Amino acid sequence: MSYYVGIDLGGTNIKAGVVDGEGKLLNKLSIKTNADRAMEDIIHDMGTLAADAIKDAGLEVKDIEAIGIGSPGTPDNDDGLLVYSSNLPFNKAPMRKLIREVIDLPVYIDNDANCAAMAEAVAGAAKGTKDSVTITLGTGVGAGVIVRGRIYSGFNQAGSEFGHTVLVSGGVQCGCGRKGCFEQYASATALARMTREAAEANPDSLLNEVYKEFGEWNAQIAFVALKKGDKVAADVVDMYTSYLADGLANAINAFMPEILVVGGGVCNEGDPLLIPMREKTMSRPYFGPGVPKTRVELAQMGNDAGIVGAAMMGKSCVDDGKNGI
Repeated sequence: MSYYVGIDLGGTNIKAGVVDGEGKLLNKLSIKTNADRAMEDIIHDMGTLAADAIKDAGLEVKDIEAIGIGSPGTPDNDDGLLVYSSNLPFNKAPMRKLIREVIDLPVYIDNDANCAAMAEAVAGAAKGTKDSVTITLGTGVGAGVIVRGRIYSGFNQAGSEFGHTVLVSGGVQCGCGRKGCFEQYASATALARMTREAAEANPDSLLNEVYKEFGEWNAQIAFVALKKGDKVAADVVDMYTSYLADGLANAINAFMPEILVVGGGVCNEGDPLLIPMREKTMSRPYFGPGVPKTRVELAQMGNDAGIVGAAMMGKSCVDDGKNGI
């Protein structure tokens, strides 16, 4: 049996675990990122955590084929660099070189959304398919595309940024510099903003009472008030799922995947989100007569997606004969 280490690098936590060749996660460890430190210190801790994960799994370094890393930002897998990350102090960080000073294994790097897509393709909702798209709804909107079992990320490894495709021309200002990006209408952050705006415009709405229970505007409030029969909340959810469906349909039209997977904390709402999202999404793409249709499903890998996907991305690179040394 072959084994791989997956490292999920986030702005708050670094997680690592050992994964077998079938995508089964054997164990996982986690430490704080402490992102205000020098990049050399953060990367050194990533290497140390990988070594600890191998030992914790009862294995030795010689049992591991490669280390895969999923990180926010833009990687350069050819040279082993993390070129840029908006949430971390990295600028052309020599991640492969520094990690191999701690643990001498091939190292491969990719975007965290791509790794989540790989996890779903290997062991999650898209298992058994060759072409899939995974959209993650969080603070922003992440996207990963799998084509014939391999991550597609463009010539510069910065592709699949569906969150920054314009959905509403001249719309809400986005942090990327454009206005009206999909991210500004479909992320959990966007839903929280829409909920607050609706509550302010409708002071008698239950949205305001539910807000007091949470103490801050978040993506859950509209669904909680909806379940209590609040019409304003129903209108917010209807508006949100309509925007979401438009963006998802664009992704389907671009790639026509066998399955489109949607994940992120918003998806914990279950049927109140899934049913209208699926109905609206499937009414929008261009499917010609007799053409098989994409399936829309919820993600299955949860918090393990980053580790498993990074490890499986490493496996894919090894299988393709790429040099991670």
